[in-house]
Amino acid sequence: MADVTSRRRLVATVKESLRLARNQLSVFSRQVGTRLDLKDADLDCLDLIDRAGPLGPTALVRLTGLHPATLTGILDRLERGGWIARERAENDRRAVQIRALRDRQGELYGMLAGMNRSIEEICAGYSDADLAVVADFLRRTTEAGRAAAQELP
Repeated sequence: MADVTSRRRLVATVKESLRLARNQLSVFSRQVGTRLDLKDADLDCLDLIDRAGPLGPTALVRLTGLHPATLTGILDRLERGGWIARERAENDRRAVQIRALRDRQGELYGMLAGMNRSIEEICAGYSDADLAVVADFLRRTTEAGRAAAQELP
């Protein structure tokens, strides 16, 4: 029985730690966004475009779960700020591809450099095997979040 209780406490600690990490990373992201004159959703979309792009607006709607009109406003802000470009496909002028522009990436990366250094320092304290477990846990947690978002009514 002690093992079951101990496991429950450990799982509860992991869940609480994830909530606290999410909250703190959200605060950090909001502070970065404020300095760059970007909203939270703008930063999220910019990251997705940078990672998955170039991509069309419909694909971005699917990735973000945002309403198309909301996404249009975000893309307008990102384009005005010089963060993204909307480009028409050569073979179909109606089709639009969105890609991240590199001109301002250094500005964003500069803001993230301290956090990236901290993560490197944290990782230095773990073995490769430990890091593989952490990476697997985070990947599976991300997938669980994606699935849970799709299951919402």
